[in-house]
Amino acid sequence: MTTPSIDAHVRLDTHPTHPSAVIATLTGAQAHIPHVSLEAADWHVVAKNTLVLARIDHEEPYWAEEAARELITSGIAVEITPQLREAIDEEWTWANYPMHWCTRTEIREVSAEAQRIYDDIRHGHLLIHAHAQDGHTTVAVGTYLNTGKSVYLHGENHLRQVADTFDSPAQALVSFERVHCDTMRPGPAPMTDTERATAEARTSLGTPPAEPEPTTPEPEIVPAYAADPGDHDALLDEFLDTHGDWSKWRTWSDGTTHAIHESQTLRIERAHDAPAHETAWVVAAYETPVSNRMWVLTATGATPAPVLQELLDRLADHDGWDTAVGNAVDEKAVTAATRPLVEAGWKHTIDGRWTRWTNMSEDAGVQFDTFAAQQPNNCLPTWTIWAGPSIGQPTWALHASPHTPAALIANLATELAHGTDTRRPPHPQASRQPSQRTTTLAAAVSTGPPRPAGRLR
Repeated sequence: MTTPSIDAHVRLDTHPTHPSAVIATLTGAQAHIPHVSLEAADWHVVAKNTLVLARIDHEEPYWAEEAARELITSGIAVEITPQLREAIDEEWTWANYPMHWCTRTEIREVSAEAQRIYDDIRHGHLLIHAHAQDGHTTVAVGTYLNTGKSVYLHGENHLRQVADTFDSPAQALVSFERVHCDTMRPGPAPMTDTERATAEARTSLGTPPAEPEPTTPEPEIVPAYAADPGDHDALLDEFLDTHGDWSKWRTWSDGTTHAIHESQTLRIERAHDAPAHETAWVVAAYETPVSNRMWVLTATGATPAPVLQELLDRLADHDGWDTAVGNAVDEKAVTAATRPLVEAGWKHTIDGRWTRWTNMSEDAGVQFDTFAAQQPNNCLPTWTIWAGPSIGQPTWALHASPHTPAALIANLATELAHGTDTRRPPHPQASRQPSQRTTTLAAAVSTGPPRPAGRLR
C-alpha cells in the first residue's frame, strides 16, 4: 500500500438524507489537494472542506471507491466508514430494469452514459430545445454547444440515452415535431423526482425532517367506473355465501377459484393473484353442461367493485343472462345494450369497424367491434367496456364475446352511466426510490426491451 505523503485526510461516509449519495470530509494542512481532485470528478462543495457526490444513477458508492483508490495512489490517506463500505460491497440492481440481458458492468455503463447526458444538460453544454411524452417516458431534442451536433434523447434518469443524431438543430426539430407534435413542449422537461432529490443532496447536509403522522384520506364520491376495486375475493365469497345454487372449489396449484351454477351452464373463474391490468375474472356460459361455450366475459384485476358487483348481481338473476343459442349480434341487440349510454348523453362515434360510446370526460367508454361480432369463433372481443386514460391504456377493462346477452351489457352500461361509489385518495407516502437493493443481480425483472434507437421517421 502507498504510504501517505500528503498532509491530507479524506473521510468518506454516506449522506444523512440521500439514500445513495456520499460525503467527503477533508482535513489536514494540504486538504486543498484532494479538494481539487474530487471537484474535478464532479463532487460538489456543500461546506468548507466538505463535498458531496450525488448522481441520478445511484452508483455513488462505486464511484466513491474509485475516487478513494485514486487518492490513495496519490499519497492521500482515505477512510471509508463501515456503512459506506457496506453500500460499496452490496450487490444490487434496478427493479424492473428493461435491459435485462445486460450484466452488472453493462448496466453501470448505460447508467454512466445517462449520467453524462444529465451532467451536460445541467452544466449548459447540451441545450434542450424541446421535450415530449412518448408513452410512459420522456423524449427530448437538443444540441451540444461545443460541437454543434444535435441529438434525440430517449428515456429519463438512469435510462436516458442518445437514440439518434442530426446534422443541425433545424433538422432535429423538424424530425422531432413530425413524430411528437401532439405532446411536444418547448425547452427541457420538468425535473424528475430523482433529479430533484439529487439536486437537494448536492446543496444540503441537513438531517431528515420528522415525518408528520399520516392522516387517513376521506373517501370521495365518484362515478362507478372510477371507484376503488375493493376486495374482489370478498365480493366473490359474499356472492357464493348468499346464493346456494352456486358451488365452488379452489385449485391451489394456480391460485384459482372455480364457481359453477347448479345448472352447470354458467361458470366463474377467479384468478386471485392476477395483476391489476390482467384478466382476473372469466365468466362463461354454455347451452348445456356438455356443449361448447356460448359466450364469455372477462374482467381485469382493477375492475371497480360496483361494476363487478353489478356483474355478479346479474349472474344471480336468471333473467340477466341467457344460455340459449342466439343469432349473431344485430343492430337491435346493439341498440338495446347501449341505450343507457345514449340516454345519458354519451358521445357516439364510428371509426371503421368500431362503434364507440364515450362519456364527456373521455375517461370511460364502451366499444363494439363489428368485425369481431361477425366472427363468433375467433378470440377477438366484440364488446369492450373500459375506463382510464384511453381504451388503449385502460385502468381496467371488461371484454365480452359476440353472444354475450344484450341485457347483461345494458346493465353494465347503466352502472357506468349512472352508478356512483367511493374512491379513497392515495395515502401520503414517502417519495419512491427508483432502485431496489437485492442480494443478487438475478433479482432484476424484465418489463420488455427499450424502444429501438433508430432514426425518427
